[in-house]
Amino acid sequence: MKRIITALSFLCVVCFQAQAKLEILITEGVESTRPIAVIPFKYEGTTELPMDIAEIIASDMARSGKFHPFPQINMPQKPHLEADVDYQAWLDAGVETILIGEVKQTVLDQFQVHYTLIDIVRGQITGTNSRMLSEGELIETNDHILYEADVTADLSRFRQLAHHISDNVFETLTGIPGAFKTRIAYVKVSDYNAERPYKLMVADYDGFGERELISSSEPLMSPSWSPDATKLAYVTFENAQAQIYIQDLYSTDRDMIASFPGINGAPQWSPDGTKMAMVLSKDGDPEIYVMDLLSRKLSRITKHRAIDTEPSWSPDGKKLIFTSERGGKPQLYSVNLDTKRVKRLTFTGEMNLGGSFSPNGQELILVNRTRGNYHIGRLDVGSGALQVLTKTYLDESPSIAPNGSMVIYSTLHDGDQVLALVSVDGRFKARLPLGVGQYKSPAWSPML
Repeated sequence: MKRIITALSFLCVVCFQAQAKLEILITEGVESTRPIAVIPFKYEGTTELPMDIAEIIASDMARSGKFHPFPQINMPQKPHLEADVDYQAWLDAGVETILIGEVKQTVLDQFQVHYTLIDIVRGQITGTNSRMLSEGELIETNDHILYEADVTADLSRFRQLAHHISDNVFETLTGIPGAFKTRIAYVKVSDYNAERPYKLMVADYDGFGERELISSSEPLMSPSWSPDATKLAYVTFENAQAQIYIQDLYSTDRDMIASFPGINGAPQWSPDGTKMAMVLSKDGDPEIYVMDLLSRKLSRITKHRAIDTEPSWSPDGKKLIFTSERGGKPQLYSVNLDTKRVKRLTFTGEMNLGGSFSPNGQELILVNRTRGNYHIGRLDVGSGALQVLTKTYLDESPSIAPNGSMVIYSTLHDGDQVLALVSVDGRFKARLPLGVGQYKSPAWSPML
């Protein structure tokens, strides 16, 4: 078992080649999602529209795991104004919600977007002329208009503007904040024979805007976002030993915070950003420590002859969960940071490891091994019920989206290590087929 934990704590080296950008392929769950039609936006401008804003929004909806965009080729009409919507035609097509909009170029590189989210069923029932009682009087309402807004952006932020609209549409229809403006960090090796093959990358959640933060001739691992999403902590072996660095995403300045003898691994920022949990073996066996980032003072949290590793914070910052072999096989435990009381959390399957809390603290996302297979699972903290979410091969490093809706993880596909997505209910699955190369250790950013 020790070898298994070690294998999951350190990078495996495989052969790599170049890859341009991430591309998500939905592999399962489309039939269980809700239809939505994102009508191509009308454009008025003197230069070519920088990108298809409707296509970006439709892609966001598809990747959310909760919607499937209605194909443009099958749309019964393509209105830009609410008054032009044929409600019966959309109902006949099986679509209950549509998004329409217009883009206007106000000045060079400046754009204004007006968009409207429409409830087709409600509009058909009321004839768009519904009334409600207000202070004893009947007044007209537009309750078939679910959301309507004007937004502006310059050319450099046009894609972010589309993600902003997606966030509003998603939250209006689900009640869950959208996470389409978030980013992901991951380790990429595109050419094993290169001088510095290991690269720590940052990209938008959909893979656009990919940027190399650092490259190294030695493995990089365990990226962890600061709560304000301005810094990443990670482990590097570039100085012939494991060391933990914090790097600013904008200035690229680096700060080494741990370089003790033995293991320096698995850094995890506390929710308030003042502390860092980590694994150190400077006193013998790997144990969980917490460092105060201002004073650099260390506090030892666990003390056991078995290996303790992979710490992760509870949302309130009062507990850590971690993987330990103290029960004979790797399982998840929690430790109260005030009392140091340790409690075992998982009992189902042969092993459970790599756990982290959902944003609401009611679930754990983890790696479960049953009958020799490693899959991503979800544990209900209250009942202890475990649901296996994936069917892929050698799944590891799960990281949950900040709105708690999706999990990104690393898995094997056709012999390559790729990133994949699964919804927290396990009904929607997608793969990020990165072409050639190996991608691992994904970390989803906080809300931006």
